[in-house]
Amino acid sequence: MLQLSQCKIHYKKNTRSHLIKKVARALHIKPEEISNLKICKRNIDARKKPEIYYSYTVSFEVKNEQLVLQKNKGNRNLVVYRGEPDLQKQITAAPQREKIIVVGAGPAGLFAAYYLSLCGQKPLVVERGAEMEERIEEVEKFWKEMTLEPESNVSFGEGGAGTFSDGKLNTGVKDKTGKKRFVLESFVRFGAGEDILYDTNPHIGTDVLRKVIINMRKEMEQLGCRFLFRTKVTGLLTDETCILHGVQVSRGNKTETMACDRLILAIGHSARDTFDMLCENGVEMSPKAFAVGVRVQHNQDDINRMQYGIADNELPPAPYKCTGKTKDGRGVYSFCMCPGGYVVNASTEKGGLVVNGMSNVARDSGAANSAIVVTIEPEDFEGDNPLAGVRFQRKWEQKMYGLLQGKIPVQRYGDFKNDVLTTSCGCVKPCVKGQWGYANLRKALPKFVINGMMDGMECFDKKLSGFADDDALLMGFEARTSSPVRIERGTDFVSKSHDGLYPCGEGAGYAGGIMSAAMDGLRVAMAIQEKWRKEE
Repeated sequence: MLQLSQCKIHYKKNTRSHLIKKVARALHIKPEEISNLKICKRNIDARKKPEIYYSYTVSFEVKNEQLVLQKNKGNRNLVVYRGEPDLQKQITAAPQREKIIVVGAGPAGLFAAYYLSLCGQKPLVVERGAEMEERIEEVEKFWKEMTLEPESNVSFGEGGAGTFSDGKLNTGVKDKTGKKRFVLESFVRFGAGEDILYDTNPHIGTDVLRKVIINMRKEMEQLGCRFLFRTKVTGLLTDETCILHGVQVSRGNKTETMACDRLILAIGHSARDTFDMLCENGVEMSPKAFAVGVRVQHNQDDINRMQYGIADNELPPAPYKCTGKTKDGRGVYSFCMCPGGYVVNASTEKGGLVVNGMSNVARDSGAANSAIVVTIEPEDFEGDNPLAGVRFQRKWEQKMYGLLQGKIPVQRYGDFKNDVLTTSCGCVKPCVKGQWGYANLRKALPKFVINGMMDGMECFDKKLSGFADDDALLMGFEARTSSPVRIERGTDFVSKSHDGLYPCGEGAGYAGGIMSAAMDGLRVAMAIQEKWRKEE
């Protein structure tokens, strides 16, 4: 097979037949000479706006491969197709070796358990929140009635926090082993669209991801994996040398112990009570930098014009990514940008307010939002306790909650700059999941965030004209950009303080999104399998 990159097609002619003709013209052959054409990569090229193109990398077969290569030896975009490592083909099932408990049913925990299940093991997945069907009902009820379920909400439950997010699957993690491909192909096998396999910025959508996770769980159960929902780990069982041999869990009003040989800890970045428990048990942890800020919302058509030069429904809702520096030297950047999405109330604790961004696969809400966040370092925390970052988050989440007693506070950017209360919206209307009201966000934000936000908005406006429009809406508080702690582990992925404990994923400080968390879960499961292989 051959591979051709930089194959550009005008967005108005984005069809398979036009793509084949484009490849044929580029190689000076007839379209009928091309067979088995597959898309490897696709992205939008808007550098000559408003002339917008799709840029493809494709693989295909031709009858006389060497002749085509010879005729086009000056074409640097044409190479022999090498493919990617297929992790699925490397998996071999073996008899069950040990009792493994996986704590958390987010991307890291699910893919660790899934991989081990494919290897013939029968892990037990323990999840504090509800299974997907019940969790969806509880979250919808919270958004309508503000009845928060502390153990089952936007962050806790089957699928993890990513289930109620934008569902982006892009990652900056470099991978030559096939883990990234394995995750994407698994999502497709369980119901996602095939476009996530080749889009530069793949997007699954929260509505599709819910179905994918349910299908994934059903197959895992057929493989012998077991799930216990509404079950929270409340303690570690160790011997005098800190070798783990079990956990204590609470289920309803009952407490019980469960024995295990290895514990994969994939708790997510919001499991603050579990962080407390780990700290009390002497698990080695350290505070970690993260970022805080607020969500900014624009009309999607306006973002499309900024990015494409036009607003055309034939083009997908445009994303953006902005980075800069504040006047005091901090980083400020857009985070978790949601084209055609919603700002959602993502609170997990009573008396605290935090928001996130979410979108369905169609991205058709008509609004665009992202978090504009300012970096915060451990030196900014009060004290040097490993959980000082958690305390920082909680302090400001509680202040934000106090503005409207838990409703999402909304403010025009022009009013934010002038430090006045918003009384009505301009051309941008709130597009949210959850109750909201007008408030002055400056009364519940650290001063460095207020200043950094304005520095960032004005900086980004130079790149995207109109970004800092007075009518843009700000909504707070965005504090869960990443975990505020790192649970220390060695090169063997085992906790530095507790043998048998495997911290992984976003909550442990080793990932920053659905894909990187899933890949880290795979990494841990593969490390366990490799240990078994060496012991044989």
